[in-house]
Amino acid sequence: MPAMLGIGGINVEVVKKDVKNVHLTVHPPEGRVRIAAPKRMQLDVVRLYAISKLPWIRRHQKAMRAQARETAREYIDRESHHVWGQRYLLRVVEREAPATVELGQNELLLHVRPGTEEGRRQELLALWYRDQVRTAVAPLVAKWTSALKVRVKRVFVQRMKTKWGSCNPRSGNIRLNTELAKKPRECLEYIVVHEMVHLLAHHHDERFTSLMDRCFPSWRHVRGELNAAPLAHEAWEY
Repeated sequence: MPAMLGIGGINVEVVKKDVKNVHLTVHPPEGRVRIAAPKRMQLDVVRLYAISKLPWIRRHQKAMRAQARETAREYIDRESHHVWGQRYLLRVVEREAPATVELGQNELLLHVRPGTEEGRRQELLALWYRDQVRTAVAPLVAKWTSALKVRVKRVFVQRMKTKWGSCNPRSGNIRLNTELAKKPRECLEYIVVHEMVHLLAHHHDERFTSLMDRCFPSWRHVRGELNAAPLAHEAWEY
C-alpha cells in the first residue's frame, strides 16, 4: 500500500518499487504529488528528498492549476477542433461507408455511419490525430538522428495525460503524446529534439541544457508556447 507523507502542507504519496532511483511526479489537474522510491529506501530518506524538492513541487503545482483547459467535446457539427495549431470546425457527415477523417480548408470532416455514437466519434478522431503525429515525426527523427548522431530504436505515439513525451535511454525508445497533433508543428519538433537529446544526457542537467541551446536555440520559446496552449479536457481518474 502507498504511504502518505505530509510535507509543508502538501500530501505526498510514496510507492516503493523495484527501481534504482527516486522518481518524483506532479499529476494534473490539481497537482497530486507521487514519489516512486526504491524498495529498500527508508521513509525518512524519502521525506528528506521531498523536502528538498518543495520549491520545484510548488512551482509545478501552481503552473498546473493555472493551465487553461479545453471544454469537453461532444463531437458534433460546428464544434471547434485544432490541428497543428490551426482552428477547424468539425463537420459530421453520415453515410453508409467506412469511417474516414479528412482535413478541409476550414473544416475537419468526420465521415461516419448513421447513428454512430459520441464515444466512437471521439475514438476515430483520436486515431486520426495519432496517425498525424506518426506521419509528421518520421522525417523529424531522421533529421535529428543525423544532427545529434544518436539512434532512436522505436517511436511510440499514444495518449499521455501527464507528459508531452518521454525517453528510455536504455532501450533507445521514445514516446510522444497524440495531443501534439493539435499544437503548432514546431512544438512537435521541440519534443522530438528534447527526447532525442535525452539519449545523450539522461537528466535535465547542465549538459542537457547546453545541448538544447546548441542544436535548438529557440527551445525555451517553443516550450513556453506549448505550455501556454490549452490542455485537452480529461475526465481525470486516479
